[in-house]
Order: sequence, then C-alpha cells, then structure tokens
Amino acid sequence: MAYKISDSCVACGSCIDECPVGAISAGDIYSIDPDQCTDCGTCASVCPNEAIAPAE
Repeated sequence: MAYKISDSCVACGSCIDECPVGAISAGDIYSIDPDQCTDCGTCASVCPNEAIAPAE
C-alpha cells in the first residue's frame, strides 16, 4: 500500500530527498506516485507536520 500526502502538507521539502525511489513530486501540496511508492515509510518519518500516512 502506497503512502499519501494530506492537505496538512506545507511543502517544506523534508520528504523529497528522503524518498529512495523518487516517488514524491513538488507542488503547492506535494504528491506521491502510488505506482512508484515502495511503502517504506521514510517520508512519513521525516514529515514535521505528520501529513504523510499510508493510503487506505
């Protein structure tokens, strides 16, 4: 199951460099490509706003 980024994202950039497969795209609110996400959880562990969680 891939991770997703919620509206709590403030586009701080903490997660982008942490993603080992480059699945995160920048924008006003960042997004994760579910086809690239390997469900490692690294992005969620570094998010200061807890805006990243497993997709349901």
